[in-house]
Amino acid sequence: MKTARVVFNGALHTATPAGTDLIRLDTGRIVNERDVRWLPPIVPRTTFALGLNYADHAKELAFKAPDEPLVFLKGPNTFVGHRAHTVRPSGVDYMHYECELAVVIGRRASGIKKADAYDYVGGYTIANDYAVRDYLENYYRPNLRVKSRDTCTPLGPWLVDRDDVPDPMNLTLSTFVNGTRTQHGSTRDMIFDIASLIEYLSAFMTLEPGDLILTGTPEGLADTRLGDEVVTEIEGIGCLVNTIVSEADYYGEAACASHWARSER
Repeated sequence: MKTARVVFNGALHTATPAGTDLIRLDTGRIVNERDVRWLPPIVPRTTFALGLNYADHAKELAFKAPDEPLVFLKGPNTFVGHRAHTVRPSGVDYMHYECELAVVIGRRASGIKKADAYDYVGGYTIANDYAVRDYLENYYRPNLRVKSRDTCTPLGPWLVDRDDVPDPMNLTLSTFVNGTRTQHGSTRDMIFDIASLIEYLSAFMTLEPGDLILTGTPEGLADTRLGDEVVTEIEGIGCLVNTIVSEADYYGEAACASHWARSER
């Protein structure tokens, strides 16, 4: 089953697919998907993100593939929904998308063995975890300015039940920028698979329902510019649409002027 969280006529609803460009609200009403405001399909608790979890991506960045998972945490302020806008900071040289399979923990997990890991998965969704390379401090610990920026992690549109994804380690991932495919890969190329990540994380901390694991991105990164429409797609999960905008377009000219005035004091 696929479910989403949307706002329609000022009210929060759970929605399910109802045909091409159509969704069914929990009231039974069918509406066009463009007539609602999409929220992330879950409210993320702790979010774990993987760096360099695809060997081809590590090679693309001229880094050695890691010997153990390179995990960092993300703030909840980063998440926006399907068809939302992501802000490209003023003056940066390189900001790229990252199409990632996101694993949603379904029940409390502590000390879980790899063979049992999938019993603790609630479902899957798509994350587009943008990175501003200008601010990267080092390859294994992306800093806050790279990975916890407001609006920089679109999530959704759907939460897909675990049982509806029989082989999450064999899914095609693709990214399209303004209709041109720029990234293409498969989850089978992860260095550390989903079960290994759950075993690794739950060995030293308790995972809770709603925790999120962003499993990394394959090669094929490209800079994104103002006005670009970026579509991240994962086989069987869906298509997540997002548009790049400026700080002025998002916050307003007056707000940006006030921000820069404060920052220069």
